[in-house]
Amino acid sequence: MRSGILVGFLLAGQLAMGQDESFRVYADHPRLLLTSQRLRLLKRERQRETMRSRQFITLIQGSAQMPEPGFALALYYEISDDAARGKQAVDWALGAGADLRQLALVYDWCQPLLSPAQARTLAAKIRRLLDQQRPAGVGDWRDRIFALIATADSDSDQHPEEAPLRDAIRNWWRTQFAPGLASGQTTLALPDLYAVLEVLHAVRDNLQIDLREAAPAYFRDLPKYQILGNYPAPLKVAENEYRIPVYQGTGEPNLERAALARVAGLSGVAYDNNALENQFLQGWLIQDRYQLKSPFGAPYEFLWANPYQPGLSYYQMPGVFHDPHSGALFARSSWDEDADWFGLYKGEVQFFHDGHITVLNQAGRASDHPEAIPMGLASVVFGRTPMKFQMQGGTVLVVGLKPQHKYLVEADDEEMCEGITDRAGTLALEYAAGQAAGVRIHEQTEPN
Repeated sequence: MRSGILVGFLLAGQLAMGQDESFRVYADHPRLLLTSQRLRLLKRERQRETMRSRQFITLIQGSAQMPEPGFALALYYEISDDAARGKQAVDWALGAGADLRQLALVYDWCQPLLSPAQARTLAAKIRRLLDQQRPAGVGDWRDRIFALIATADSDSDQHPEEAPLRDAIRNWWRTQFAPGLASGQTTLALPDLYAVLEVLHAVRDNLQIDLREAAPAYFRDLPKYQILGNYPAPLKVAENEYRIPVYQGTGEPNLERAALARVAGLSGVAYDNNALENQFLQGWLIQDRYQLKSPFGAPYEFLWANPYQPGLSYYQMPGVFHDPHSGALFARSSWDEDADWFGLYKGEVQFFHDGHITVLNQAGRASDHPEAIPMGLASVVFGRTPMKFQMQGGTVLVVGLKPQHKYLVEADDEEMCEGITDRAGTLALEYAAGQAAGVRIHEQTEPN
């Protein structure tokens, strides 16, 4: 009952804040991602022939096979005024192109190249895809929002974009998606965050609405997840090195998704470069060895990376990320690349050591592992009740207990206290650094 009342208050507050909101698009093209400030920066990068601009330009001028040709060619046109490349993007969009997001980008970025007939044809193609689409995931909603904003001028007197944009923001984002992020019911993998960031940019740039306000705590802590949710050891391939975001199972990593995880971080810094957490994220991302150079990644790297944005050393961050709402937990023993790493993600418990992932909650694995795993100033303990263990202070993370359940915790020379596990069954305990003591945990039973 209480949770229902709280949700009601939150929704009422959001509606009150949204009384003066407008969902009409008036901005000139380009509207999507390329603000005037960002476009100036990109053109300056091209003139200076920086590493990132050279890589992107070399691929385009060398006619490399681009996985996202509409996006890449339209971006090149915007920063170079090369009409020939822009017309290639238009031809792709009018021809074989079927990706709604890329069609919207071409329509938006290549407006000066579109004849009136081409503009009508491409807008009609985008509308047909919109009518066929039944958005499910965040990527679908991102595509829909892009298409609505890009084509808003196709019937400017009527503003047909207004009602569907209001629906996307108020009924999808604020009523379904953002509450899921805040409560932990929705857990996004690091690569999937990029679609979220594109939504944030498009809506703020065109409607002056900051969608983070619907889940402020989630977005405040997001940069920590984007740093600690990666395995410590990078993967070296021919073109560059990749940091590998956590994934389920022990198969081979997907480099395209690793690239998207990096791009999500770069675009997050671009969205709010003043936030302290994003300054740590910038320090994590901006090392040149991780620059994306592949035909898939180079356009994104050029679009979002800002080497002039100062970053803070992530070595100053705690090496633990714990989201009690979703139960996601990541900890590393140090910031070195040979560090050990522990992760609890979407119900899977992983331990990364010496370049290898071990899934610990498979049959027999957890019992074979040492009871306590040291993680720098933190330690991870596999729970059972009743249980007792020795700890050396700091953060103690007891995993594997009953989810959202009450436990009694007693440490030497301290009074017994009550703790409640999170959605994944983790009990987070905090002690003074260096406080060696025995800890006892009992399941609290409800009185009859």
